[in-house]
Amino acid sequence: MLLDYHSLLLALGVSAACLMVTLFGTWFSRRTDSFLLTLVISLVFIIAGIVAYGSYTLEAGLIRAALAYSLLMAGFSVIYAASVQFRKGGAPWKRSVSITFLNLAIGLPLISAGLDGLGFIVMNLATAVLLLGTGIQYWLARREAVVPLSGMAILYLMSGLSFVLCAAVLIHDGEMVLGQAPDNWAENLNIGVCIAGMTGIGALSLALHQWRLAAHHRNEAMTDSLTGLLNRRALFDRNGSRRLGASTAVIVFDIDRFKAINDQFGHAVGDMVLKIFAEDLAADLTVPHAVARLGGEEFALMLENVMPGRAERVANDVRARFAAREILIGDEVLRCTVSAGVALGTAEGYLFEVVLNLADTALYEAKRAGRNRVELAGHLRSIAAVDSRTSA
Repeated sequence: MLLDYHSLLLALGVSAACLMVTLFGTWFSRRTDSFLLTLVISLVFIIAGIVAYGSYTLEAGLIRAALAYSLLMAGFSVIYAASVQFRKGGAPWKRSVSITFLNLAIGLPLISAGLDGLGFIVMNLATAVLLLGTGIQYWLARREAVVPLSGMAILYLMSGLSFVLCAAVLIHDGEMVLGQAPDNWAENLNIGVCIAGMTGIGALSLALHQWRLAAHHRNEAMTDSLTGLLNRRALFDRNGSRRLGASTAVIVFDIDRFKAINDQFGHAVGDMVLKIFAEDLAADLTVPHAVARLGGEEFALMLENVMPGRAERVANDVRARFAAREILIGDEVLRCTVSAGVALGTAEGYLFEVVLNLADTALYEAKRAGRNRVELAGHLRSIAAVDSRTSA
């Protein structure tokens, strides 16, 4: 029976090692997922703990028991810290060290006093709490990727419950002092559940990585890389089929004489000007439906539930704030201005593209009128004319 149990421990160690290699490869391919590296480190402790525990099953001793306890507690503490890191961000190490030392302070004195059975009860219960906490963290984060994160949460919860059973059997049998490794049905079940859990967590971790990678690519495809705003494609994907009512405004901005800025100061300064304007455009707007860079030096802003006067005031506020900017270029001070065109939908509802074209037309009227100003789009007849041309 001992040989069978030792073989199960060996299989558990191999599963943990395979999971460690899988997670390391996944982290290495996209190093922004730092929680994966934290999990790799946790598995280093757990594998070392499994080896130490395997040695203890062959030749019992308090030193071996204490070493296995310490390594396993460190590993499971880091696993929990990695789940918090995944959900909330931040460094995991202070949390890992605190939890580890708390568990060592409780369990090691018991093992040192010869109460190894009680020490293993503490270890099983502490591990169960940490795994259940880990499962809860992934469950709370499941909105990001429902299938893999829900699956990981369930596997961690099942693993945690298997440790509860191990503790429950020892408590039921009153085995406060063992002198050897626990040998009962719960221990065998625990190892089997952990092997299955590690295999499943490895597969789901790969799925989660692919899920996050796809989301990252989707986000890149919809985001302007320079300013971080939505790009033209994203703006049309969100609004292209909409009909805008009379309380929805579209404002189009264009930085004045932007080519001259690039020619005089270089494209690096031009990029800086674009980023500064993007910050001004997005600042202090309560709930804009969308802020986007249409391309080049042209930007668009959509506002919901506004009257024409309010939309014009928002455009003028953005224009004035940007005009007041002093952009230091070496020893020189660069001042830039922006022109804007404002258009609104109608009670009947007009296509987003129609209203955008009207705002664009108003923008060029502002340019022709001297720049650094805001112009409103023309009357409803202009909307109808543009709408008919678009439909054709």
